[in-house]
Amino acid sequence: MQLTPRAYQLAIYNSVTQHGNTLVVLPTGLGKTLIALMLIQDRMKLGRCLILTPTKPLAKQHQHSVMKTLELSEKNVALVSGEVAPKKRKEAYLTDVVVSTPQTIRNDLENGVLEPRFSLVVFDECHRAVGDYAYTQVAEKLHGPDTLFLGLTASPGGRMDRIREVMGALKIDNVEIRGHDDSDVAPYVQKSEISWVPVLLSDHFRDIKKELDAMTARHAERLASMGFPPPLKHKGKFMQLRERILNIPHAIKYPALIQYSILLHLLHMTELLETQGIYPLRGYLAKLEEKDSKSAVQLLNEPGIAKVRQLCQKDEDHPKMGVLVETVNNLKGKKMIVFVQYRSQIARIEEVLKAGGISARQFVGKKDGVTKKIQEETIADFREGKFDVLVASSIGEEGLDIPAVDAVIFYEPVPSEIRAIQRRGRAARLKEGQVIVLMTKGTRDEYYYYAANNRETRMKKILGGMQRAKKKKAQEFASADRLDPGKPADAGGAEAKAAPERKQAPQKEKKAGQTKMGDFL
Repeated sequence: MQLTPRAYQLAIYNSVTQHGNTLVVLPTGLGKTLIALMLIQDRMKLGRCLILTPTKPLAKQHQHSVMKTLELSEKNVALVSGEVAPKKRKEAYLTDVVVSTPQTIRNDLENGVLEPRFSLVVFDECHRAVGDYAYTQVAEKLHGPDTLFLGLTASPGGRMDRIREVMGALKIDNVEIRGHDDSDVAPYVQKSEISWVPVLLSDHFRDIKKELDAMTARHAERLASMGFPPPLKHKGKFMQLRERILNIPHAIKYPALIQYSILLHLLHMTELLETQGIYPLRGYLAKLEEKDSKSAVQLLNEPGIAKVRQLCQKDEDHPKMGVLVETVNNLKGKKMIVFVQYRSQIARIEEVLKAGGISARQFVGKKDGVTKKIQEETIADFREGKFDVLVASSIGEEGLDIPAVDAVIFYEPVPSEIRAIQRRGRAARLKEGQVIVLMTKGTRDEYYYYAANNRETRMKKILGGMQRAKKKKAQEFASADRLDPGKPADAGGAEAKAAPERKQAPQKEKKAGQTKMGDFL
């Protein structure tokens, strides 16, 4: 089959073949998969290829794409999971293309079930290659001069240290990034209207917030008097403060940890109130009452908590709920995803939407009786149009074959630029779409919204700089070669890196034809 890439996909493919291990950063819906398929088609001649992806449903989707596009059968493309017996997995690993999750591959490499020899390894959603995630161990065991690594993501993160960590873990020094505004991408981009809707807290909510803020101020002052002024407006730095307290060899450590834990509870309660509403806050208070830690006991005995409990007895949804119902009604007849941070709120939103005559269904992780089968049935029904609104947790952001939609609604902004990009990417893939962000004014919602935007801008600047630096260096080498034609070929060039040709496994005979771009978007 003749693959027909767009200009930017071909340029990225050529960069990978020329420079080796590469990080490819493309917005969701712009065809990262096609680049991987082009490389698989080439590298199968040198040896087995491996596609790694975070979830089993996405692995199944990749297997289908490879078979359909390259006209291969299950004899050539094996889907491997830990549910398959080791003996059968060992046989499956002999196929041309293996699709699996990194946990299965890591375990089989460690147990000797899998031989660490591949010509190509594709790390899908490669921004996960940090810390102890299985991608890092797999990359360590599989990297070598004959193995090409390809990392695919919509966003590796907005901090230089995180980007460096991902690239280091995957042995990558070549970067290819494209955005919607790039000249070779713009002709293929569907318009996506992004808007945010300001929401004001009600008087009742402000009364509860006043009590929480007063308690937060008192405990922040106490912690500061112990030598640890808490950065209340910066969640990341506040979380790091705990390590500082733990590392001091002083008796003040334990009283400080109690104050820190109380503050952590109060900050989370405030966030729930500001961004979600009374029902999730009420649920958190109930869980707090089940704890017997010193911080929980001390906090629950405060008069302010008694007042908060009393105020929370009144049933009242967050003002966002009414705005959400109105927004969904205005988009009636369109397919939508509503992304929500907290599970308890997802159930409430589904309930309210249904009560308003809107066909909605929740989509959450495998917990509280939700099985893989239920998840698959929900997605299948959504694809077939049996309901209009999918109310999803973070599980809907990546790693599952959720169809493109007309509109994506953020019930709240998220501070992670990775998650924000993943959410937005569900809209405007094959047609125009809308992205709507509900934001409570003067709360953490605003901070998270702008934090994610700033991090995304910083990410593009960092990766763009890396890409330009790499190209400049390549041009300098090329200029030097032209000035000195007698100079021997660069030992690190693509020719020197090419693996010795191996016997190609039998493949299904390919037919002439072309692949449609829609198959990869």
